[in-house]
Amino acid sequence: MNLPNKLTLIRVAMIPLCLLLWALGQAVPAAIVFALAAITDFFDGYIARKQNIVTVFGKFADPVADKVLVLTSMVFLCADGRIPAWAVSIVAARELLVDGLRLVAAGKGNVIAAGWLGKIKTNLQYFCVIAAMLLPQGHWLTLTLTILMAIMTLWSGAQYVWGHREIFKNGGM
Repeated sequence: MNLPNKLTLIRVAMIPLCLLLWALGQAVPAAIVFALAAITDFFDGYIARKQNIVTVFGKFADPVADKVLVLTSMVFLCADGRIPAWAVSIVAARELLVDGLRLVAAGKGNVIAAGWLGKIKTNLQYFCVIAAMLLPQGHWLTLTLTILMAIMTLWSGAQYVWGHREIFKNGGM
């Protein structure tokens, strides 16, 4: 197994640790673990592209790891009133929509790669979660990041649907 795939698996392994720390009231350690997990997202993709070792496993596991990291953290934060349910719902709906689109495309032999808006969206999600973990509940920065994240989440989802609308034609879905 190559280094980028190991980093992806490390990210997945860090998720329960992050959530456990949060559940135990250890906000700063939870935020540190979350941030380290988020950093592995950057490095696994960078190394895979730089060393030309992109794998089918990595193409699948990397975005799934990102989504599980973000969504499970957001659910915990939502339960504590730190991120509004509407924002978590937008993220979950967008991810299901895009994953469904990718699944249909894969069935037709097409791979839908992550776009720049999706990368910006993911980073905003990371910053939003970290802010919600570290700042007092209802802080203006967390709210601002939540709104920006929701807008970018909707925008990037619309970009995927519009950019691959041909999948919907001729009985594609």
